[in-house]
Amino acid sequence: MIKKIAVYCGARTGNRSEYAKTAYEFGKKMAEHQIELVYGGGKYGLMRAVADGVLENGGIVHGIITEELKDRGAAYEKVQDFRVVENMDKRKDVMMKLADGMVALPGSIGTLEEISQAISWTAIGDNAKPVAFYNYDGFYDNLDKLLKRMNQDDFLENIYLDAIYFGIDFDKILQFMEDYQAPAYRMY
Repeated sequence: MIKKIAVYCGARTGNRSEYAKTAYEFGKKMAEHQIELVYGGGKYGLMRAVADGVLENGGIVHGIITEELKDRGAAYEKVQDFRVVENMDKRKDVMMKLADGMVALPGSIGTLEEISQAISWTAIGDNAKPVAFYNYDGFYDNLDKLLKRMNQDDFLENIYLDAIYFGIDFDKILQFMEDYQAPAYRMY
């Protein structure tokens, strides 16, 4: 059962107000489903929007932030469970361990790096949890195409491609996560 979802997303709001609104609504749906948020602990951008969506609708938020980002004033003080860790590697590790699944909302290089690690760890057997992309307005269409090309050219096996979900319907993402069976890790 999915009780906590790690959400990776932008520390900026992007150039359209719909991004923040969508992130807030995603957080609101998490709270409505009594799913706790695990996120990077920031008070800016989509990170804040998704946290506010959870917090303002009675949900629980776990913020995991690095010492460096906290010292720069990026920490969101409204978060109930706030943890400061040494570095980004530790943050990613703690987030993945706390969560029952991972979702990427729109974001930048950091978002892509964090969700890519979760995907790649599926193939080596270090992540048995579901990974999904909230593909708002086709934001991740090109990544979906790239992964399919990797599969087509025999770099990415079907079982790992099928272990990644792209969609915009919260209930379908949640159903994917609830039904998820981790594929066997890659044997060489």
